[in-house]
Amino acid sequence: MSRQVTIAEVAKLAGVHESTVSRALNPSTRGIVNEKTARRVEAAAQSLQYVPNIMARGLRTKSSMTVGVIIPDLTNPIFPPIIRGIERHLAPLGYTTLLADTDGSKVLESSAITSLTQRRVDGFIIATGLEESALMLSLERSGVPVVLANRGAGETSYPLVTGNDEAGIQEAVGHLYKLGHRSIVHVAGPQSFSTSRIRSEAVSRACEARGITLKIETTEALTIEQGERATDSLLEDKNFVFTAIQASTDLLALGVLRSIRRHGLRCPEDISVVGFNDMPFAEEFSPGLTTVRVPLEAIGEESAKQLVRIFKDDETVPGVVTLPVSLVVRASTGPSRAAN
Repeated sequence: MSRQVTIAEVAKLAGVHESTVSRALNPSTRGIVNEKTARRVEAAAQSLQYVPNIMARGLRTKSSMTVGVIIPDLTNPIFPPIIRGIERHLAPLGYTTLLADTDGSKVLESSAITSLTQRRVDGFIIATGLEESALMLSLERSGVPVVLANRGAGETSYPLVTGNDEAGIQEAVGHLYKLGHRSIVHVAGPQSFSTSRIRSEAVSRACEARGITLKIETTEALTIEQGERATDSLLEDKNFVFTAIQASTDLLALGVLRSIRRHGLRCPEDISVVGFNDMPFAEEFSPGLTTVRVPLEAIGEESAKQLVRIFKDDETVPGVVTLPVSLVVRASTGPSRAAN
């Protein structure tokens, strides 16, 4: 086994003090080292194949340089971009992210948080967003730094980074209104999720302001199958006639499109469909999905920034950071057949 190169050897080769090497090779302190000196240290470390001892640094700073990231479903296409954004900010600072997928289970969520806490992570970024979560309240009482990403979590005071759902829904409903749609359906997600609840309430306000007749169909999960099942039920109910569906997420919207095709109807000629999130490949749907684009990577990156600010005891961390969204119009929306 090859001998591990020491920081003293790097310092000797670079012609600097050991403390300068430590600062130059630590992303969080590199900025206080003269740039020319920092480059010389990096060149020396590279030539000697020196690997910083993260565990030793953690003992000195009482930091593990790890962050726990909790998501509800890795197969949901909105979460990989959020994770990418988190790592884009944390990795250059020397942090390692430890990812846990709870599969929407409170038991697995509790187990993941307990396990990562025992591994002494410095803090958490949590994207599960259950509105009524005793676990979140317990975690808050423990004093562990936490930032919520995309979804809020009830009464906790944790910072939240999210997209502007209200503005996105207003744009989506306004778009349908301009196309002549006066009777629409909102396929909502479970109301235990803050995003689902906020979007349902926003649709109600947007439709009321424009005189649009609205029916809300609530699903049990944010899945393609649930979107399809909800639309099957809507199309079999002859008592409510509608010309457009606004889905709470793109996955639900994909299920809506499947059901419409299976019932021999056309989109957008018979029913227009609008999604929410603009997940990867939404433009490849048949037809391409009109949807609200949420800056998912930016949400992840901003969540990581806020967590690092908490680590540094920055007292100006905002309670909520709301990032702008935008409507992306594609082929799944068109003029209302009722207006023709």
